[in-house]
Amino acid sequence: MSCHYLGECDAIPGQKIPLFLDRISCGFPSPAADFCERSLDLNELCIKNPAATFFVRAEGYSMVGAGINPGDVLVVDRSIDAKHGHIVVAAYMGELTCKRLQTKPTLCLLPENSRFRPIEILDGSDLQIFGVVTNIVRRVVL
Repeated sequence: MSCHYLGECDAIPGQKIPLFLDRISCGFPSPAADFCERSLDLNELCIKNPAATFFVRAEGYSMVGAGINPGDVLVVDRSIDAKHGHIVVAAYMGELTCKRLQTKPTLCLLPENSRFRPIEILDGSDLQIFGVVTNIVRRVVL
């Protein structure tokens, strides 16, 4: 995973975008999609703790099973205590990575792609958890 700092969270201006109450069918189109009830601020939706939130861009294929693809922007919250099952941004032995945290029965960083091996955290190893991934931002059209 490669870290690219995208800027201060509180420097992002709040911008309200229309939010439609009807859900979009991924099968057949809904004719009721013309009704807009309120607006939505993506900062409000994705960022609970602005002072503790940062963005990183994902690289590689080890987390595709969790819906994280190369080029995705991960929203990471440093204020959340990382628990078993959380997807975290961590440094292990000086290398940054994004993996699922396993705390039991043993401490491991788990990939979400069977082509990659779990990273066993041995006693005395240098592991730092930088934060918990709370959201994924992905561009669909280039």
